[in-house]
Amino acid sequence: MDRSRLEAFSDGVFAVAITLLVLNIAVAGPGTIEHPNPPLLHQLARLWPSFAAYVVSFFMIGIIWVNHHVLIRSIKAVDRTLLFLNLMLLLFVVLIPFATATVADYRLSDSHDGRIAMALYALVFLGMSVGFGSIFEWTLHGQRVYQPLPLEKHWAARARFVGGGLVYVVAIIVALINAIAAFVLIALVAVYYIVERTPASPGGPGSSGGGEPVT
Repeated sequence: MDRSRLEAFSDGVFAVAITLLVLNIAVAGPGTIEHPNPPLLHQLARLWPSFAAYVVSFFMIGIIWVNHHVLIRSIKAVDRTLLFLNLMLLLFVVLIPFATATVADYRLSDSHDGRIAMALYALVFLGMSVGFGSIFEWTLHGQRVYQPLPLEKHWAARARFVGGGLVYVVAIIVALINAIAAFVLIALVAVYYIVERTPASPGGPGSSGGGEPVT
């Protein structure tokens, strides 16, 4: 498969997943004269878990999309192994809207079901991290990228690319005790990858300084 086809297919999946997030946010409307609904501000206030989960999930998908674009651009040729690794990543990307809606439905509550919903949310992000990390690991072997990363920089790059995965493992455990604390941990991962730039990653043709992903 041509590299552009893999990227186009992946971009389509990312776009659908990030769009589906907002479909889970809705208000009941004014209701009827006989059965009026609460005022709009009250309805919006009750949706705060949905808005919080939406924002975190939106940026998580956006971050992985940015990094995916940069990483795929650095690859010389696509093989069968990469296709399946990419499918594994996308498998978890399309689960994010479901996990986000589940967290919103249980309102980040400290109930048993609320904690299970948050553990599921963290588990989906862990799967996405493993999927992306697997693609990155694939690029480190052989002459698969235009500018191979020096061997001595492999572990530092691995730590920055998939370090969030360790936080997701912790978040799964914390979620079984306190849902809100686990959600804060996941949100902090998103903030970290927004402000942090991962250095010494494989670069694409014509790139300078190694073609850094914007994480």
